[in-house]
Parts: sequence; C-alpha cells; structure tokens
Amino acid sequence: MTRTALTGEEVLRTAARLIRAHGPEALTMRRLAAELGTAVTSIYWHVGNRESLLDALVERTVQEMGEIRPTGSTPQARVVSVARALHTALRERPQLIAMVHERGLTERMFLPAQQALVHEMHAAGLRGERAAEAVRAVQFQVVGFVLVERNRERSPAQHPSEGELWDAPTAGHDPALARALAAPADAGHLFRVSLEALVASLLGPA
Repeated sequence: MTRTALTGEEVLRTAARLIRAHGPEALTMRRLAAELGTAVTSIYWHVGNRESLLDALVERTVQEMGEIRPTGSTPQARVVSVARALHTALRERPQLIAMVHERGLTERMFLPAQQALVHEMHAAGLRGERAAEAVRAVQFQVVGFVLVERNRERSPAQHPSEGELWDAPTAGHDPALARALAAPADAGHLFRVSLEALVASLLGPA
C-alpha cells in the first residue's frame, strides 16, 4: 500500500543517507521512492526532479556545516573544539561535501566555521593578518588531515608495508621508534596531538 504522509525533510534525510552510504550515483528517484515506501510522483511533488533534489541536498549540507559551535572555557580549547567538530562533520559526509565542492560552494560552506574561529582568535588577542593566518592554518590542518586519512583508507595494500620497512637500523638504532613506526597509525590520536600543538603555537606569544 502506498503511503501518503511524507515530508520534504524526510525525502532529503533519506536521500542524504543513500548518498552517504553508496554515493550520488546510487540516488535514483525510483530507489528513493522504494526506500520511502511511496510513489515517485510524490517525491517530485515535494522536491522536484533529481537535479532539484541534489541542489536541495547541497544547500542542506551547507546549512548543517554552519551549525558548528565552539565549546570550552578558554580560546585555545574553543578553537580546538571547532576544529574537531569540523573534522567530524567532513568525515561523516564525504560524498555530500564533494557535491558542495562541485557546485562551487566550498568557501560558503566553510564561512561559519571560519567566523567561529575568528571570534576565538580575537578572544585570544590576535588581530589582523595574524588572526587571519591562524584561522586559515587551523582550517587547512583539518582539511588536509581529512584528505590524508581518506587517501590512506582508499590506497591499495602496500608492499612492503610500514611494519616491514621499519627496523632498528632504519630508525637510527632506536628500537622503540622502530616499533612505533611499524605499528598502525592512530589517526585520531595524531589529529589531536597535531591540532593541539598547532593551536598552542598560533595562540602563543608572537
């Protein structure tokens, strides 16, 4: 039996879930209708054709990225919180972020996070070019780290592997270093360490 109660938000939410799981190519109006248990004509009534739906998803993604809010009691903690929230948001929706980028809306998407960072840079006493440099350094750190993570996740198996390459002589006769570099990288820990060190340096004395 065809369902009748349907909202535009439900259509967008389900379409976004399909794209996040399978990519934009998996989003067809028929598949979306099947997921929602409704008729294709009902989806057209709510969101228009597929291109209109994709445009609405891009706009929704931009709005979601604008919902990042700082937390913490110091400017440094709050800058770190914005960066970590931005990292999480980018990691959770790579396919949707790519669609935003393809439509030339990347800078608009990042603007709210930049504004939040500017506020915290001002609170830390940074102004002018130094504040702008700090904002961009944090943004580039987050985006660059996400790109490295995704590249490592999608790369083929490496032969030889890190574990096979690193031994005591390679590490300058530092066995502990060799063991650490031979072990799998903890990306989450590396992100926290590098981010906190960067922010501490940016907000410290000039």
